[in-house]
Amino acid sequence: MSPRSAAFTIQAGAAAAVFVLSMGSCSAGHARGQAGPDRRISASSGTNWPTYHANAARTGFVPGLPAAGRLAIVWSRGLDGAVYGQPLVIGSLVIAATENDTIYGLLRATGRILWKTHVATPLPLGSQPCGNIDPLGITSTPVFYRKLVYALAQDGRTRHLLVGLDPATGRVRYRRAVPSPDGHPYYDQQRGALAAGDGRIYVAFGGHFGDCGPYSGAVVGVPAAGPGARTTPVLAYKVPSPRAGIWASGGPVIAQDGTVYAGVGNGGTSGPYNFSDSVTALSPRLRRTGVFAPGSWRSDNSNDLDLGAMTPALTGAGQILAVGKRGVGYLLRASHLGGVGGQIAAARVCAAFGGAAVRESTVIVPCESGGPAAVTTRGSQLKVLWRGPPAADGSPVIGGGAAWVTATSAGVLYELNLRTGGAVHELTLGSQLPHFASPTLSGRLVLIGTMRGVVAVSGA
Repeated sequence: MSPRSAAFTIQAGAAAAVFVLSMGSCSAGHARGQAGPDRRISASSGTNWPTYHANAARTGFVPGLPAAGRLAIVWSRGLDGAVYGQPLVIGSLVIAATENDTIYGLLRATGRILWKTHVATPLPLGSQPCGNIDPLGITSTPVFYRKLVYALAQDGRTRHLLVGLDPATGRVRYRRAVPSPDGHPYYDQQRGALAAGDGRIYVAFGGHFGDCGPYSGAVVGVPAAGPGARTTPVLAYKVPSPRAGIWASGGPVIAQDGTVYAGVGNGGTSGPYNFSDSVTALSPRLRRTGVFAPGSWRSDNSNDLDLGAMTPALTGAGQILAVGKRGVGYLLRASHLGGVGGQIAAARVCAAFGGAAVRESTVIVPCESGGPAAVTTRGSQLKVLWRGPPAADGSPVIGGGAAWVTATSAGVLYELNLRTGGAVHELTLGSQLPHFASPTLSGRLVLIGTMRGVVAVSGA
């Protein structure tokens, strides 16, 4: 169908011409040049943020940002729905997707709306089998890949629609319905951030809040736009256990060798081990290549204390820190996850939900309560170094010599000392934040999706 089809409503202003792609060492506010066919947008410039937590490994750490300072709101932009995913930054453009199934292009400097594209029909809460998002539209963080912005929309009761947009204009250049491997799309919810690699967009599925219906967790690999993409079959991995959703907000993690890692939730408890309550490794073609599960997996599944709540944290030392609802951290070898009970080390951390931030051997874990926990993995041991402000329950990121984290119900942004976890500065944002909200870092700006739209904060 043409991008001008009635299925899509596009509004674009002449100001869209200001869109530029920041490359290499271009500084914030001075991006130049257009992307060539083989050039990549990288978060290393300090301006761009093309995917959840800045990169495919989901580290949430961007080196070389200006030193953090006092906080002040630069702009706040109301949109047509809540923004659950992280805003993306591509040069001078901020991309935000709402629960009303609308994707926006905003001017980074001022928040002015340059274009907006309505791509599908969101599902009201009363029409969902269960849940806590009203309406349900685009929940996951989009991804910028091969010159298109991809987002996954809930479209009515039973369809999940992947769209690829031209970031300069908001025009839809690609769309494809994403099948549910479990055959029950009505009960499947797509919350985890989209990931991209090996020519595919990876989409993770779990269930709705309340765990209703016969869903099963899955990762689907949809061909990215290109010759033959619309007719190339999708790939899929389905967890061989009932339920066992893959739903953590950080979505799949992709290592340098292309391995895809996913945190899997609680499933069945009878019979032999069923690959639930795990960190699961998949090849780029979504064949299972490894798994780790705690020795307590049956008890975890029975008591909803699984590893599916936090995206696995991949460290530069080739290790993974997995923390879930039970609150125990497990240190794993990424190349050989170890099977049931095969961890390198284990220690009490906190009940964790969302996506962690990683800098060298330190992982800042998003704790449900009691404040984020900085955990060192040095020497293949686990030790909690500090806890942040108790109200901070969002997913942290690192940049400008500070850690950044939100208190979602209070709508507060914290700038934390990396050595102690103490709040250096804090700012009330004027709006409640979605579950698991995580900041985007772009030069001197900190961008946060809210229940109303997007707010931009100066960290200088």
